[in-house]
Amino acid sequence: MLDPVVIMPKKVLFLCMGNICRSPVGEEIFRQFARQQTFDVVVDSAGTLDYHTGQPADERMRKAAAKRGYRLEGCARQVNRRDLRDHDLVIAMDRANLEDLLQLDRDNRKKLRLLSDFLPQSANWPRDVPDPYYGGEDGFEYVIEMIEAACPAILNALKT
Repeated sequence: MLDPVVIMPKKVLFLCMGNICRSPVGEEIFRQFARQQTFDVVVDSAGTLDYHTGQPADERMRKAAAKRGYRLEGCARQVNRRDLRDHDLVIAMDRANLEDLLQLDRDNRKKLRLLSDFLPQSANWPRDVPDPYYGGEDGFEYVIEMIEAACPAILNALKT
Protein backbone atom coordinates (compact mmCIF):
# COMPACT_ATOMS: atom_id res chain seq x y z
CA MET A 1 0.00 0.00 0.00
CA LEU A 2 1.32 3.42 -0.96
CA ASP A 3 1.62 6.21 1.55
CA PRO A 4 -0.75 9.09 0.87
CA VAL A 5 0.85 12.08 -0.80
CA VAL A 6 0.78 15.14 1.38
CA ILE A 7 0.61 18.35 -0.61
CA MET A 8 2.04 21.24 1.33
CA PRO A 9 0.60 24.68 0.65
CA LYS A 10 2.75 27.15 -1.23
CA LYS A 11 4.43 29.83 0.84
CA VAL A 12 4.79 33.45 -0.24
CA LEU A 13 6.59 36.29 1.55
CA PHE A 14 6.02 39.99 0.89
CA LEU A 15 8.96 42.21 1.69
CA CYS A 16 9.61 45.93 2.08
CA MET A 17 12.06 47.98 4.11
CA GLY A 18 10.46 48.24 7.57
CA ASN A 19 7.52 45.81 7.35
CA ILE A 20 5.01 48.44 8.50
CA CYS A 21 3.44 49.74 5.25
CA ARG A 22 3.80 47.92 1.94
CA SER A 23 4.59 44.33 2.92
CA PRO A 24 2.00 43.87 5.67
CA VAL A 25 -0.75 45.14 3.39
CA GLY A 26 0.58 42.89 0.62
CA GLU A 27 0.39 39.96 3.01
CA GLU A 28 -3.23 40.63 3.95
CA ILE A 29 -4.46 41.51 0.46
CA PHE A 30 -2.98 38.37 -1.05
CA ARG A 31 -4.18 36.19 1.83
CA GLN A 32 -7.76 37.36 1.24
CA PHE A 33 -7.45 37.06 -2.54
CA ALA A 34 -6.13 33.49 -2.31
CA ARG A 35 -8.87 32.57 0.16
CA GLN A 36 -11.52 33.90 -2.25
CA GLN A 37 -9.98 31.77 -4.99
CA THR A 38 -9.92 28.74 -2.64
CA PHE A 39 -6.15 28.45 -3.03
CA ASP A 40 -4.28 27.04 -0.05
CA VAL A 41 -1.29 29.27 0.65
CA VAL A 42 0.75 30.46 3.62
CA VAL A 43 1.35 34.22 3.41
CA ASP A 44 3.79 36.23 5.50
CA SER A 45 5.68 39.53 5.39
CA ALA A 46 8.97 40.93 6.63
CA GLY A 47 11.30 43.90 6.27
CA THR A 48 14.92 44.20 5.24
CA LEU A 49 15.68 46.39 8.27
CA ASP A 50 14.94 45.91 11.96
CA TYR A 51 13.86 49.51 12.72
CA HIS A 52 10.26 48.59 13.50
CA THR A 53 10.58 45.01 14.78
CA GLY A 54 7.65 44.18 17.06
CA GLN A 55 5.58 47.21 16.02
CA PRO A 56 2.18 47.03 14.33
CA ALA A 57 1.64 48.27 10.79
CA ASP A 58 1.69 52.03 10.28
CA GLU A 59 -1.59 53.53 11.49
CA ARG A 60 -2.18 55.32 8.17
CA MET A 61 -1.81 52.04 6.28
CA ARG A 62 -4.12 50.27 8.72
CA LYS A 63 -6.76 52.96 8.10
CA ALA A 64 -6.39 52.83 4.32
CA ALA A 65 -6.56 49.03 4.39
CA ALA A 66 -9.61 49.03 6.70
CA LYS A 67 -11.51 51.19 4.19
CA ARG A 68 -11.24 48.26 1.77
CA GLY A 69 -11.98 45.54 4.29
CA TYR A 70 -8.42 44.49 5.16
CA ARG A 71 -7.22 44.08 8.75
CA LEU A 72 -3.51 44.38 9.42
CA GLU A 73 -2.89 42.58 12.68
CA GLY A 74 0.71 41.36 12.60
CA CYS A 75 3.90 42.88 13.96
CA ALA A 76 6.97 43.92 11.99
CA ARG A 77 9.92 41.57 11.77
CA GLN A 78 13.18 41.38 9.86
CA VAL A 79 13.74 38.89 7.04
CA ASN A 80 16.32 36.15 7.49
CA ARG A 81 18.00 33.49 5.35
CA ARG A 82 15.55 30.84 6.51
CA ASP A 83 12.68 32.92 5.06
CA LEU A 84 14.35 32.85 1.67
CA ARG A 85 14.95 29.13 1.87
CA ASP A 86 11.48 28.20 3.17
CA HIS A 87 9.24 30.32 0.93
CA ASP A 88 8.34 29.39 -2.63
CA LEU A 89 8.10 33.02 -3.70
CA VAL A 90 9.52 36.19 -2.13
CA ILE A 91 8.05 39.42 -3.47
CA ALA A 92 10.08 42.59 -2.92
CA MET A 93 8.33 45.93 -3.20
CA ASP A 94 11.22 47.75 -4.86
CA ARG A 95 14.64 47.22 -6.41
CA ALA A 96 16.48 48.34 -3.26
CA ASN A 97 14.65 45.65 -1.25
CA LEU A 98 15.46 43.10 -3.95
CA GLU A 99 19.14 44.02 -3.82
CA ASP A 100 19.11 43.65 -0.02
CA LEU A 101 17.67 40.16 -0.43
CA LEU A 102 20.35 39.22 -2.94
CA GLN A 103 23.02 40.39 -0.50
CA LEU A 104 21.46 38.19 2.17
CA ASP A 105 21.25 35.04 0.05
CA ARG A 106 22.14 34.72 -3.64
CA ASP A 107 21.43 30.97 -3.65
CA ASN A 108 17.66 31.50 -3.70
CA ARG A 109 17.58 34.25 -6.34
CA LYS A 110 15.11 32.31 -8.54
CA LYS A 111 12.45 32.78 -5.85
CA LEU A 112 12.96 36.56 -5.62
CA ARG A 113 10.71 38.80 -7.66
CA LEU A 114 9.51 42.39 -7.69
CA LEU A 115 5.81 43.04 -7.16
CA SER A 116 5.84 44.97 -10.43
CA ASP A 117 6.73 41.74 -12.27
CA PHE A 118 3.12 40.71 -11.60
CA LEU A 119 1.41 43.95 -12.63
CA PRO A 120 -0.44 44.26 -15.94
CA GLN A 121 1.88 46.06 -18.36
CA SER A 122 -1.02 47.87 -20.00
CA ALA A 123 -1.71 49.88 -16.84
CA ASN A 124 1.68 51.66 -16.89
CA TRP A 125 2.57 50.91 -13.27
CA PRO A 126 5.95 52.06 -11.92
CA ARG A 127 8.76 49.52 -11.55
CA ASP A 128 9.02 50.13 -7.79
CA VAL A 129 6.11 50.24 -5.36
CA PRO A 130 6.51 53.71 -3.83
CA ASP A 131 7.03 53.84 -0.08
CA PRO A 132 4.07 55.84 1.29
CA TYR A 133 5.67 56.38 4.71
CA TYR A 134 6.80 59.96 4.06
CA GLY A 135 3.88 60.95 1.81
CA GLY A 136 0.21 61.71 2.13
CA GLU A 137 -2.89 59.54 2.37
CA ASP A 138 -3.08 59.01 -1.40
CA GLY A 139 0.19 57.07 -1.32
CA PHE A 140 -1.29 54.40 0.92
CA GLU A 141 -4.29 54.00 -1.39
CA TYR A 142 -2.01 53.76 -4.44
CA VAL A 143 0.05 50.96 -2.85
CA ILE A 144 -3.14 49.02 -2.11
CA GLU A 145 -4.29 49.44 -5.72
CA MET A 146 -0.95 48.16 -7.03
CA ILE A 147 -1.00 45.08 -4.82
CA GLU A 148 -4.62 44.27 -5.66
CA ALA A 149 -3.78 44.51 -9.37
CA ALA A 150 -0.85 42.09 -8.96
CA CYS A 151 -2.77 39.37 -7.08
CA PRO A 152 -4.11 37.38 -10.07
CA ALA A 153 -0.64 37.01 -11.62
CA ILE A 154 0.93 36.11 -8.26
CA LEU A 155 -1.63 33.36 -7.84
CA ASN A 156 -0.97 32.07 -11.35
CA ALA A 157 2.78 31.98 -10.64
CA LEU A 158 2.20 29.94 -7.50
CA LYS A 159 0.00 27.46 -9.37
CA THR A 160 2.74 26.58 -11.86
